[in-house]
Amino acid sequence: MSLILSSSSIFRKQLLDKLGVDFNTVSPEIDESHKSGETPEQLVFRLAQQKAFAVAKTHSGLVIASDQVATLKGEILGKPHTHENAIKQLEQSSGNSITFFTSLALLNTNTNKIQTIVEITKVVFRVLSAEQIENYLQKERPYNCAGSFKSEALGITLFERIEGSDPNALIGLPLIQLIKMLENEGIDILQV
Repeated sequence: MSLILSSSSIFRKQLLDKLGVDFNTVSPEIDESHKSGETPEQLVFRLAQQKAFAVAKTHSGLVIASDQVATLKGEILGKPHTHENAIKQLEQSSGNSITFFTSLALLNTNTNKIQTIVEITKVVFRVLSAEQIENYLQKERPYNCAGSFKSEALGITLFERIEGSDPNALIGLPLIQLIKMLENEGIDILQV
């Protein structure tokens, strides 16, 4: 059965590549707006499922979808897009913690069975000086990353610790849970 990654994220593609399996990538076309009263966990759970079903309209097989939001003091952090916004986000994160909610859905288009989980990862930041923040941003330019950092690269220097069960979840695709979901569908990654 073919694997389809419902994502336009290069980071998710790179993570799935680590498993050494063949897959296609299809960008889902959905409205990712936050609904009134929806918690971050509910938001990512819903979006992962919507992404999977959106791709299933035109492709068949096992559709892998994921979504992620970061929160600081209960507020959702978006992508900064600008240097100034990135400085503000990192100043707010300094000495605090950010909680990431990363969803994962696996949809079997033959049976319409969907498995969905939300992985929670907490990132505790060191106290950062203005100079450290500026130097980091000049080197990495993480303006399209929620929270203004890339944990898979130099962003790791900003952290005191990471609390979670799968380091891949922080980057955007919980591989440990994905392996379990694939096994539920009869696919053992080590047997492929």
